Amino acid sequence: MNFEEIKKQAMSNWEAMQNSGKARILIGTGTCGIAAGAEDILETLREELGKNSIEADIIQVGCIGLCYAEPLVEIVKPGMPGVFYGNLTPELMAEIVRDYLTADNPRPDLALGTRGEGTINGIPRLFDLPVLKPQVRIALRNCGNIDPTDIHHYIANGGYEGLSEVLRMKPQEVIDEVKKSGLRGRGGAGFPTGLKWQFCHDSPGTQKYIVCNADEGDPGAFMDRAVLEGDPHAVLEGMLIGAYAIGASEGYIYIRAEYPLAIQRLRTALEQMEKCGLLGDNIMGSSFSFHIKIKEGAGAFVCGEETALMASIEGNRGMPRSRPPFPAQSGLWGKPTNINNVETWADVSAILQKGSGWYASYGTEKSKGTKTFSLVGKVMRTGLIEVPMGIPMREIIYGIGGGIPDGKNFKAVQTGGPSGGCLSASFLDSPVDYESLASAGSIVGSGGMVVMDEDSCMVDVARYFLTFTQLESCGKCIQCRWGTKQMLDILEDIVSGRGRDGDIELLLELSEAVKNGSLCALGGTAPNPVLTTIRYFRDEYEAHISEKRCPALVCKALVSYYIDSEKCQGCGICARACPAEAIKGGKRMVHVIEQDKCTKCGTCLDVCPAKFSAVVKISGEPVVAPTEPVPVDSKA
Repeated sequence: MNFEEIKKQAMSNWEAMQNSGKARILIGTGTCGIAAGAEDILETLREELGKNSIEADIIQVGCIGLCYAEPLVEIVKPGMPGVFYGNLTPELMAEIVRDYLTADNPRPDLALGTRGEGTINGIPRLFDLPVLKPQVRIALRNCGNIDPTDIHHYIANGGYEGLSEVLRMKPQEVIDEVKKSGLRGRGGAGFPTGLKWQFCHDSPGTQKYIVCNADEGDPGAFMDRAVLEGDPHAVLEGMLIGAYAIGASEGYIYIRAEYPLAIQRLRTALEQMEKCGLLGDNIMGSSFSFHIKIKEGAGAFVCGEETALMASIEGNRGMPRSRPPFPAQSGLWGKPTNINNVETWADVSAILQKGSGWYASYGTEKSKGTKTFSLVGKVMRTGLIEVPMGIPMREIIYGIGGGIPDGKNFKAVQTGGPSGGCLSASFLDSPVDYESLASAGSIVGSGGMVVMDEDSCMVDVARYFLTFTQLESCGKCIQCRWGTKQMLDILEDIVSGRGRDGDIELLLELSEAVKNGSLCALGGTAPNPVLTTIRYFRDEYEAHISEKRCPALVCKALVSYYIDSEKCQGCGICARACPAEAIKGGKRMVHVIEQDKCTKCGTCLDVCPAKFSAVVKISGEPVVAPTEPVPVDSKA
């Protein structure tokens, strides 16, 4: 069966499903959905459909990005728009089945929005909601819409049409199309994808390799995982297109073993591709042959760097090497190799389906297209987003993200993962693109975006991220191995109240040494959190060092707790809750915290009734407070 016949069958099956007369129920069973309880929702759904003798097609889909609202379910009744429900429990799922599928009540009180033609009972359109309206979904175009384990769903939605078109083109024409799109590598460096392909295409040799870098190791980042779980064929089609363009016959997907669901869905996708003649020898009846293997990584962060990744594939310890030669000249086993990350490959398949001009119409002059970000931290609506390059940071955090919880003030956002920079509120109206973030001292990186509020200590934040990169250093470069260790030791001293005059200047000096003396981007970018927190929040460093004070009341060594004798009513709740038994005082006695026993866990502050608010947390000079309990009635 040729591709046109496969496509015709896929379209027929898709239309039959759409017009079957049965309800379609899409349930998000990506990792985030499963973690939130999607499997229990699925079990309840099947039970309730059986109890009520309802015939419906249940389709398990990937993550649509609304992670804050998981578990998510979309119900599409015949001839009606789909209705999305979020934050479901098994009890709520049972109610919705009874109320909507049997009694035609869509439960507007539980619905997030609708998708499709028309609306129901005043429920807003899902893609008109602030969280989705500014988004443009290219890499995520099918996530949450199709069954990722059914290749026919992908094909029915335009899948492999780009590859079909490519096989009628010359390899150079394909590269030129990618160049015209303006696509830059979405793995972190932002190097022009078409130019990277050109280098590999022009390198001599009959054996060349294509690699998909799915070694996503940034804390708080899950873009690649979500794409592979929700639409693996978009990535695989992109790899096939790249292989044809540069003349590669073999490819690898390097993915960390911590992504079992993504690996499972990739294996299923590869099996289906082979059955359909879309992988292996003579693809689509052409002379083009390509084979893909999955290589599971052990989780070393440094293996996200190209040369370390290739060393790992070859069976060696994942350590970077000096360049040149670049992978395009001498990569896997010394052969020309092209490496792009998951999102880049997903964009490639869309570009060849819809054209370079379409893709280039999004973004800025130098940063074309869209970028996925994992929006996490102190923000109302956490999740996976995809936005045009150049969108203002404020629109991401306050528009899509819904702002900061509990009425707190925005303080900083870190972009680009643990090697990215921490940007202050002065950058809220700056565009998010490669050039703007680089000029501010940060990076786009793979797409991690961590939001922090007024309760975050920026010195402690720098210490946290440097702890990660220092541990993940492979140790090959002495500047990275020892420089990051020295920097971390200084930060530990500062947050512990042992900071000294000159520490800031020493951190700056060490940062430059680490950046300039490291072979790979891990060391080259590891100081970014330190450099940007000093640049934009230097006053916090100075308070820690000179005043032995943590303005955000985060650093344990610089904070203390005491009980306000004027407010304490002697209820005893704090004393009973204290795990260190550091609070003394009986019934109707003003309680006292014994500072030498206090572990500064904050439990007393958490449990003190709000109507009293007697427990106080401070930083800096100690408060003079009673050392022995006195009767509450004696306060007057």
